[in-house]
Amino acid sequence: MITEESTIDRIRTRPRFKVFTSLSPEEYSVQLKKFLAADPQFSGIINRESATIYVKTEHNEFWKPYLSLRTEKENSTTAIRGIFGPSSAVWTFFMFLYFIWGILWMVFITLWYVGIQIRSEDYHWGLPMSFVVLMLGLLTYFAARYGQKKAKAEMELLRKFAIESTLPFEKKETKQHPF
Repeated sequence: MITEESTIDRIRTRPRFKVFTSLSPEEYSVQLKKFLAADPQFSGIINRESATIYVKTEHNEFWKPYLSLRTEKENSTTAIRGIFGPSSAVWTFFMFLYFIWGILWMVFITLWYVGIQIRSEDYHWGLPMSFVVLMLGLLTYFAARYGQKKAKAEMELLRKFAIESTLPFEKKETKQHPF
């Protein structure tokens, strides 16, 4: 049994999607500008090769999700690549925190272990500090999950926008059988 996945399913279940269209990048950007202007709930920046769309709200939250669209020419078609997620500043900040907590944990646990191996009481504080750093890592994780939960309604609106603005222009591919 062969199960096929439609573009709508890919948009609903993944933060990244790819749609092929016969429109040129310029034509698609014009269509996207029209679609964006028709819905006052959304705002964004659109140019020939990329677009960043977000939901208008009364207050700008740290967790605000974005839809980034990029158009690229592939042979005779145009590929529209989309990704849902936070701003790049938020993404980079959380990756930086995870990196710092990981490095600090390795340093503290190594100091504690070396202190045990050389039978020194100078590094006994390494184990409790490694637990503190693990707790900071868990707090960072739960803060990220809280932000995702808080932005869920806006994310659903962005998914709806992606489906309605890209699917009408999707080029249906004909699959060739190898036989």
